[in-house]
Amino acid sequence: MNLNQIITALNNSFNEPINDGEKRKIIFWVDKDKEFVDEIEQLSIPNVKVHLLTDKNYFYTKYLLEEEDINSHYLIYTNEDVSVEDNWLIDTVYYSKTFYADKISLLLDDLNIDISLRAVVKKYEKFFIKKHIQKLKSYQIENYTEETIEIAIMSILCNLKTPDFENVLKTVLIESLSEQDNKYIELIEKYFDKGVFWRYVSSIYGYEKEEKSLKTLFMHLTVTALSHSMDESYLANVKSFIAERNRPNALVFIDHWMHHKSDYVHYDELAVLIEQELKLATIINSIPVEAFKQADTFPYFDKAIIIYIANSLEAAHEDYEEYIKLINLRRVKHFYEQYQFIYEALFYTVKMYEFYKKYRSGIPKVSAIDMWKSYVNEYHAMDTYYRKFYVAYDNEPNSEILKKLKVMVENLYTNWYMGDLSSHWSQAIESDMKDNWMLPGIINQQHFYRQYVAPKVQKGERIFMIISDALRYEVGVEITEKLNAETMGACEIEPILSVVPSVTKLGMASLLPHKAIDFDESARVLVDGKSSSGLENRKVIIESTISDSIAVHAQEVFAMNKAGRREFFKGKKLIYIYHDTIDAMGDKASTEIYTFDAVERAIEEISTLIKIIRDDLSGTNILITADHGFVYQREALAESDKIEKEDIQIVEVKRRYMLSKEKRQMDGILNINLDSIIKNENQLNVYVPKATIRFKIQGSGVNFVHGGVSLQEVVVPLIKYKNIRRGQANSREIVKVDIKLTNTTRKITNSLFNLSFFQTEKVEEKVVPRTVMIYMADENGAVVSNEETIIGDRTSENPEERTFKLRFALKTISYDKNKHYYLTVKDVETGVILEKIPFTINLGIVSDFDF
Repeated sequence: MNLNQIITALNNSFNEPINDGEKRKIIFWVDKDKEFVDEIEQLSIPNVKVHLLTDKNYFYTKYLLEEEDINSHYLIYTNEDVSVEDNWLIDTVYYSKTFYADKISLLLDDLNIDISLRAVVKKYEKFFIKKHIQKLKSYQIENYTEETIEIAIMSILCNLKTPDFENVLKTVLIESLSEQDNKYIELIEKYFDKGVFWRYVSSIYGYEKEEKSLKTLFMHLTVTALSHSMDESYLANVKSFIAERNRPNALVFIDHWMHHKSDYVHYDELAVLIEQELKLATIINSIPVEAFKQADTFPYFDKAIIIYIANSLEAAHEDYEEYIKLINLRRVKHFYEQYQFIYEALFYTVKMYEFYKKYRSGIPKVSAIDMWKSYVNEYHAMDTYYRKFYVAYDNEPNSEILKKLKVMVENLYTNWYMGDLSSHWSQAIESDMKDNWMLPGIINQQHFYRQYVAPKVQKGERIFMIISDALRYEVGVEITEKLNAETMGACEIEPILSVVPSVTKLGMASLLPHKAIDFDESARVLVDGKSSSGLENRKVIIESTISDSIAVHAQEVFAMNKAGRREFFKGKKLIYIYHDTIDAMGDKASTEIYTFDAVERAIEEISTLIKIIRDDLSGTNILITADHGFVYQREALAESDKIEKEDIQIVEVKRRYMLSKEKRQMDGILNINLDSIIKNENQLNVYVPKATIRFKIQGSGVNFVHGGVSLQEVVVPLIKYKNIRRGQANSREIVKVDIKLTNTTRKITNSLFNLSFFQTEKVEEKVVPRTVMIYMADENGAVVSNEETIIGDRTSENPEERTFKLRFALKTISYDKNKHYYLTVKDVETGVILEKIPFTINLGIVSDFDF
């Protein structure tokens, strides 16, 4: 810095406004290195007197300034340290200003750092290069202290947007657990002081090891965090890694890292490595699951819980309610997502065992109508569980656990459930239905148009019908629940009895307007004498009955834009939309393995169709049904599941039925009278194997079948959807459940505390689940605790089963007992803060010990 720059700087200081209580400006220029001692005689500043202070004129200088000349501005030049307490001028120094012309002084002035922190800045002088200074300015720190300077320096070296030691530490650990490969540790060593970094680690997180390393630090942090969710008596082998003080800080640090939207990936990688170093499996495998069910720090806990439930099922332990609670508990834990599909497969396996426990003595042998009702009301859930198991399984096909579960699932579903259900249903058909294909109080599929469609058409109402090929009843139930939860419309489902054989050509024909349906001699289906095969023929039949009608494939609807759809359906009163995602996939040997995946897509597509009809076409009356259902099992069929077709004159034969003009009784085969279904001019008989047996024939797949009379094939869903607009009578808004704090106290006196929450209503129809994240924050929104999650999706009437108890830990920092801190409840889906509940925090003296 040259003399001209100094004069300019001094001029600026003397020209500053006079402060309250001041009469003039006095500035002490301290030039310890005597860089400007020769120039001081020539120094001239307008309206300022220059006085040279030496070690011999302190008393005179004091007399000069306080008695002789009390009005003039003075620049006092000295080479001495005037800040020492035992000098004559100390009082004058306190109310005046001190000026330095060295690099550190200029830094202090440039950054607006108080002179009292000069030694701190001097200590880290090598840090203050141009790019670092610019970044420090960008932090806009208002009140510097030694701590804020040190944390800011480390934050800049770690390339952080804001100064924060928690993020400094996380950044360092993400880079590498080896100091030799850690660029941030190298930068700290080069520009700062690694010892200071470790001092902060020790002070904040209680890490006291003599031989310090990033690896043992990470172990210290994770094991200390773990000690909050497990009794320490189980952690004796790793006790040396548990902090003796400031334990909540480790929990909050690990929790924030695990919840970070992107950095969690690095945590997960490190957690896998460290749990092996800690030999966590050895610890966990020797203690009860109850001891670690809340633990969330390492992924092995989820593995252990999954193994525990799977082994318990295999050992025929029937604590099914406990297993479901365990799985639901783990849904809010960090590593759940990694094991989501395994958990889901496990969940549906448990549900199948629950069903088995209820009916372990066998599916009751009752009348056809009673068995039908039981299937509609309850049994169909077993088909859903089986399907959902394989949806999950197909996402983790190499999992050894799931391979083990698969054997159990197949034994339950194929050997027990399907065996009992289908054989008893076949007996009921033989007793009650083979001569007249009907059930009391149940609509037959061939009466669908006359019963549900014609009355609306006659009234001039507009009606949309979605006909989804092979949409079986249990899938219809899921669609109904989805539509009730996601739309304002009213949706209900009822079963109808499909035609036999339960095949597309006859089922689709039955859903058309008609007077008579029949097979010709070649087993082609005729509707009032016309072929109904294919979309074009069906379109002709529909349009010849109702002029302002139309038939279209769902894919065509998806391909149109909103304007195109409105134009295409303009003026149409009767609209048939054909959808075939399930059958198109299942009815081919090469793709039948993807049947359940196709069902998932079909559910989404039908939901989308409903929204298109509602929003783009202003449709209000919508019916969703199917031509038939299907039977599907994943495992290859045994020879006992197949039957040779008899030596009989055949008109048509498929896996699940034969058409013949001959009438005979055959072992293992049902003969269903077709007279109640079709006109039957050719006097055809339909033969179907009992249970779910298949005929041995060449071609097509064998695992996915339909055409027979199993409940899965002939119970067809009819979903009636009525769109209700907002404000109309009976309209109900879709609302999420509320999650409310039940504690009445609003004062926290311990860094570890529990809070209880309540899901205010059960989930049903238009009342849908809500997931919230809950944490404590200061008045600026900075999170000062761990973050906990509640999935509010309980369906129980019992309030106790809709209660959640959470444990929180506060960072070990100073809290102002006169300020408010806010328990913050945030909707995870939308990010909207639902509630900020004010609390006071009074922890007394912040101790090094955590009681």
